[in-house]
Amino acid sequence: MGYADGLFDLTDRVVLVTGGSRGLGRQMALAAARCGADVVIASRKLDACQAAAAEIEAETGRSALPHAVHVGRWDELDGLVEAAYGRFGKVDVLVNNAGMSPVYDKQTDVTEKMFDAVVNLNLKGPFRLSALIGERMVAAGRGSIINVSTHGSLRPHPSFIPYAASKAGLNAMTEALAQAFGPTVRVNTLMPGPFLTDIAKAWDFDVANAFGHFALQRAGEPREIVGAALFLMSDASSYTTGSIVRADGGIP
Repeated sequence: MGYADGLFDLTDRVVLVTGGSRGLGRQMALAAARCGADVVIASRKLDACQAAAAEIEAETGRSALPHAVHVGRWDELDGLVEAAYGRFGKVDVLVNNAGMSPVYDKQTDVTEKMFDAVVNLNLKGPFRLSALIGERMVAAGRGSIINVSTHGSLRPHPSFIPYAASKAGLNAMTEALAQAFGPTVRVNTLMPGPFLTDIAKAWDFDVANAFGHFALQRAGEPREIVGAALFLMSDASSYTTGSIVRADGGIP
């Protein structure tokens, strides 16, 4: 094993990824398995979780547990935790990746139900899941929690105010949980910019010209989240906690 391989080695660790059946979550789960981890794929649709798990097992030879859960529903999260620990006996890395951002034309189009759904999925669920798994990590003496935020939490736009606000709350939660679970458990924010996942299909602007003010002058490809994610999952980030790691193409 080379130096870099050893630094990012996840052999026999267990990585749980919410929203892991597609997009950036799927890329992160696959990358973890490629580095030796067993993975838990959690998302709302069981068939999508099963498809992602089957792909990961076929390509990497690692075990992948599919589990259907709505992360925004507090009372469903105990079942996810019990399933993960029942299958693998531990969780070494939790990636709070599941999220949503509603589309609306004007602010009064945002209903209370819509607003609550965004906060529940993007903030309340990650808090509860971090509490349940983080305390077990502390008891085990090690662990890493990664909260996937967005560049919009620092650069909010009128078109996604509930989303930006909930993710800004996630940033704050990261800092507090790093204090709560330290020194043995690390908690960090992974902050992507715009990536060309399924969500990009709903963008109503010219993607080719929209990112000229970025340092890299483009949106990201899903595979480009992997390096930052593996850094935070692995011992490569052993002295990094309470931090924001940006993978946003250089947004000014």
